[in-house]
Amino acid sequence: MRLRVDMADVRLDKITKVYPNGFQAVTELSLELSDGEFLVLVGPSGCGKSTALRMIAGLEEISGGDLYVGDRHMNDVAAKDRDIAMVFQSYALYPQMSVADNIGFPLRLRKIPKAERRKKVEHAAKILEITEQLDKKPSNLSGGQRQRVAMGRAIVREPSLFLMDEPLSNLDAKLRVQMRADIAGIQRDLGVTTFYVTHDQVEAMTMGDRVAVIKDGYLQQVASPEALYAEPDNVFVAAFIGSPHMNLYEGMVVEQGDGLVVCLGDQRLALDSRVLDHRPALRAHIDQPVVVGIRPEDMDDAAVVTDHPADQRLDAEVDVREALGAETLMHFGLAVPSVNSGDPDALDELGAENQSRCTARFSAETGARPGDRIRVNVTTAKMHFFDRSSHLAIRS
Repeated sequence: MRLRVDMADVRLDKITKVYPNGFQAVTELSLELSDGEFLVLVGPSGCGKSTALRMIAGLEEISGGDLYVGDRHMNDVAAKDRDIAMVFQSYALYPQMSVADNIGFPLRLRKIPKAERRKKVEHAAKILEITEQLDKKPSNLSGGQRQRVAMGRAIVREPSLFLMDEPLSNLDAKLRVQMRADIAGIQRDLGVTTFYVTHDQVEAMTMGDRVAVIKDGYLQQVASPEALYAEPDNVFVAAFIGSPHMNLYEGMVVEQGDGLVVCLGDQRLALDSRVLDHRPALRAHIDQPVVVGIRPEDMDDAAVVTDHPADQRLDAEVDVREALGAETLMHFGLAVPSVNSGDPDALDELGAENQSRCTARFSAETGARPGDRIRVNVTTAKMHFFDRSSHLAIRS
């Protein structure tokens, strides 16, 4: 037996939500999901992502804009008639019912015959690897098993669209890693169009076909995880996506001889000539303040990697060392102003006055310890630059 799944395109055309008190939670959000796509909406707490999901589900009224599922205009369609299944953060299971009855409850409401209902429940349980739990009550299950039951209840409905609202946030760290892979694999096997909301950028980057970043109700960028990481459109996305996050500083690009250098406080880094090939608009920002971004993995210990150009190194004193086995995170201060990304959770203004924290991802071979004066290689070909006023990426 195979579950029937009718996939659907989904289109949000300038969706807006304004509450009676005047608070605007979502502003003209436009997104398109293709058949079978897994799209993740990510952003900090209170940014409007769950509100957007609830508007799609029909649990919140749409104040402006249009929602389409397939060719059907959905703004005024009741939630129960939308052919949408939603998985909540809280599981929302019936404690008095068995796992089998919880999974089969939507089919029972549709008056599906008992024998057919049982087949669908057993098939969903097999997909989710909870067949042995069918006769148990939710109170006898682990958090991960309860979440699988909640997913099973969505799967048996055979909807055209899955909505998932922070489904892993109640699980411990180890279980979240396992469930991330499981949910992504199940969605891929079923091929159901899925809209997934999370505040966890690691979840977003590891699960989504595409990732949409939202801040204060406004869409910041939507792209594949790889494109989002490699080419953030603005300072907020640059700081929000990545763990550890991108180091962001005030700097200036100036001419020196036949090339360009990046000034970070009293230190200078020769700019790789390939940067201008990739970011020609940077020429218009020479001798002007810009935001300079450096990913932690684009730095390493010069004592270990000795063939790096000498004019692309920073002097630093190690503050904190975090040995993680395969790599070592090194924290040190730079005498250069850091930049506020606009993310209240971003730790981009640490350290003493006039000393901005920098995090580098060194190879495990580094022997540097707190208090050591070291030289740090910087791969300037991979540096990011943003307009100081607009915070938008400087590219072409």
